[in-house]
Amino acid sequence: MRALITGGAGFVGRALTDHLRQAGDDVIVSDRASGGPDITDRSAVFALFENEPVDVVYHLAGQAHVPTSWEDPIGTMRANAEGTLNVLDAARAADVGRVIAVTSAEVYGRVGPDDLPVGEDHPLRPESPYAASKVAADAIALQAHLGRGQDVIRMRAFNHIGPGQATSFAASGLAARIARAQRDGSHTLTVGNLSPRRDFTDVRDVVRAYRLAATVGTPGAVYNVCSGIDRSIEELARGLLGAAGADLELVADPDLTRPVDTPVVRGDNARLRADTGWEPVIDFARSLADIMADARARIDD
Repeated sequence: MRALITGGAGFVGRALTDHLRQAGDDVIVSDRASGGPDITDRSAVFALFENEPVDVVYHLAGQAHVPTSWEDPIGTMRANAEGTLNVLDAARAADVGRVIAVTSAEVYGRVGPDDLPVGEDHPLRPESPYAASKVAADAIALQAHLGRGQDVIRMRAFNHIGPGQATSFAASGLAARIARAQRDGSHTLTVGNLSPRRDFTDVRDVVRAYRLAATVGTPGAVYNVCSGIDRSIEELARGLLGAAGADLELVADPDLTRPVDTPVVRGDNARLRADTGWEPVIDFARSLADIMADARARIDD
């Protein structure tokens, strides 16, 4: 199978590239950071697809950081909504067999205890500009399937973690601060709000789900990609401290707190399991150990 990954140089893109190649796929990586087209440049996106015939597209490119979306809501909407429209239109013009459009579980917004676990039919109630942009991207992908008959599958990924993630995200940011504290002999670790609970899945399991959807998923379907287990940010922080063998005092830093934080998010992955046979295989402790090892390696560089 010949695949094109938009946003392939990013955290998830790198993991997906590795997984696809290990599975024997021919992979083309496109990313603005490595000279690929800006997905908001419609003509450049069409040119990419004309020059690179493929069987499947994994659309990962976009603005992926929630706090950044509060600072630049227009840029976030353009990248995530307009960019998705350009990729889908270009894929259809090039007769690409299937598009895997990755949106986000952020589309569900604030959920209460009675809503858990969150299934794919739950109402979409975006709370951040990022989430709103992903609702738009999700709707654009659905319209491409319903209105144009395009084979598009939407993947709503919950929080994913793993080695190589940018330090602007919770797990990798905590790990980097732990590594620096150990290097510098500090006795404290700055943290944001520790109470929110999130559904974490290792990125290596996430990309397995994407390929399974590409090979055996149902056309037009939407799938949650999640572990089905919620864990607090405090559990994440203390797990990383344990993996590092560090005894640090947790100190609150208001600058690390989001404007909006949903108390608990836990997803339902039953549809993905039923349609593809997927299940997560990398346990939480291994993820944290690998994240901590990666953080130490990057601090030492």
